[in-house]
Amino acid sequence: MKIISVVSAKGGVGKTTISANLCSALRTEGHTVFALDLDPQNSLRLHFGIAPSHHAGVALSSLRTNNWAKAMVQCNAGCVVLPFGHVSESERISFEGALSKNPLLLSQQLVSLGLPQDAIIIIDTPPGPSVYLKQALSVANIAIVVTLADAASYATIPMIDSLIEEYCLTRADFIDYLYVINQLNRSRQLSSDVADIMALQFSNKTISVVHQDQSIPEALACNQDAIRYARESRGAQDLIDFAMLINVTLNDVYRSQKNEKYLELFS
Repeated sequence: MKIISVVSAKGGVGKTTISANLCSALRTEGHTVFALDLDPQNSLRLHFGIAPSHHAGVALSSLRTNNWAKAMVQCNAGCVVLPFGHVSESERISFEGALSKNPLLLSQQLVSLGLPQDAIIIIDTPPGPSVYLKQALSVANIAIVVTLADAASYATIPMIDSLIEEYCLTRADFIDYLYVINQLNRSRQLSSDVADIMALQFSNKTISVVHQDQSIPEALACNQDAIRYARESRGAQDLIDFAMLINVTLNDVYRSQKNEKYLELFS
């Protein structure tokens, strides 16, 4: 299975929206997709139509049964969601303590789920450095950095880059990290200029763009993903294009792995 961790250096950039819609877009590409919420805000579930009254999740499962499988929720978009869950402040602190004490907790829980070998797991994380981000980056095959085209977001990029360098780049199973400029509005000169500066500074990296589009928040209000709600909208097409980029990246890796196994057989 392949793990995609969606991260950001600051809040309010639409990271959870990108995570949810990427799940749906990859599902339409034929992938088996699991969405994992490692953000105590517990908001990823709302993008999949899970009722606000649903309190179960991975945090309580870790503290009580140590079995994340019981937290799985099958959603109408064809994805399986593991919500963070509703917890008290003391339960959140206990869960974070468990994550700090066992750096392999996330990896062990994912293995214990017995997911299909072709599964893709998309992990939503809280903004900035945290024990959740450390665990998510430590298992990620692909990291997606979500940012806005504004000065505040631009200033935080070196920090998230350093975290990826520490937890990802030294691992043989890490494939790549990508940037997504979210809610881009080219009619605003500053936003357009910052986006161009980012493209120049990171010319050696893949930078995708999701344009500002009212259909994306409207989809959430209607308990749908943007692709099902307004597939022909610019925002939905941006998300589909981004999912295709991920799909190509994963397919290249699968082909490479098959070639390596073939060479091993005849070496």
